[in-house]
Amino acid sequence: MQFLTTSLLGCALLALAAPAARADDSAPAGATFSANASLTSQYISRGFRQTWGKPALQAGIDYAHPSGWSLGTWASSVSDRYIEDATIEWDLYGGYSGTAGELGYSVLAYYYKYPGAIYRATGVKYDYGELSLGLSYKMLYAKYNHTVTRDFFGITHARGTGYLDVGANVDLGNAWTLNLHAGNGRVAGTGNGIWNWRDAKAGVTKTLAGGWSVSGAVTRAWGATDAYDHYTLGIPNAAGQFDTSNPAAATFVLAVSKTF
Repeated sequence: MQFLTTSLLGCALLALAAPAARADDSAPAGATFSANASLTSQYISRGFRQTWGKPALQAGIDYAHPSGWSLGTWASSVSDRYIEDATIEWDLYGGYSGTAGELGYSVLAYYYKYPGAIYRATGVKYDYGELSLGLSYKMLYAKYNHTVTRDFFGITHARGTGYLDVGANVDLGNAWTLNLHAGNGRVAGTGNGIWNWRDAKAGVTKTLAGGWSVSGAVTRAWGATDAYDHYTLGIPNAAGQFDTSNPAAATFVLAVSKTF
């Protein structure tokens, strides 16, 4: 299974270098394909370190139709110390977005897949799906994600889990952007509230020539309880000890990205 998941990420990277990553002559007029790739010092999602403090390789491909409909896929390496038996996160998403004057809006569906990953203690997979509603106005944005599947990231009977993401991307001039974010996650289901959290991020992005960019950010999450303070999957390592960490701890992330 590790070979399969590694191959999936490899296929995504190969697709970035292929002609299909550019505008396709067979696509409807105005429709576009784009692609992206990143090397980041850590993969942080909603305030949590998905790679156990290690670097991550990421890649994605997107299709946008002039009518406002879009489809995309994105993948990142992850750590099997944080997600049991996982080596990759593979996202599929699509939906509609548009504008009304300076107001932007979007309705998107996401499915997050972790091939081969399962929390063995309960037999629950980490895969889950969400519906996302978004609004933006000038530099400001707000997005709410609502879990529509029964399970959420290895937590069973968690349909209705919600995550509110608000922030701003402030143009500082000279191709610099200030990136600000605050999030609030509430895990639905009886007894699942111990996993509730909040998170925040502050960083900057520098856009370079040729589709390149570099970014740096400080990010941190706060659990509603101490459930994240000594996080472990309960699996002994080669030395017979349990690996523990606080995936919500404050950390600095540096990334280099390329769009095609």
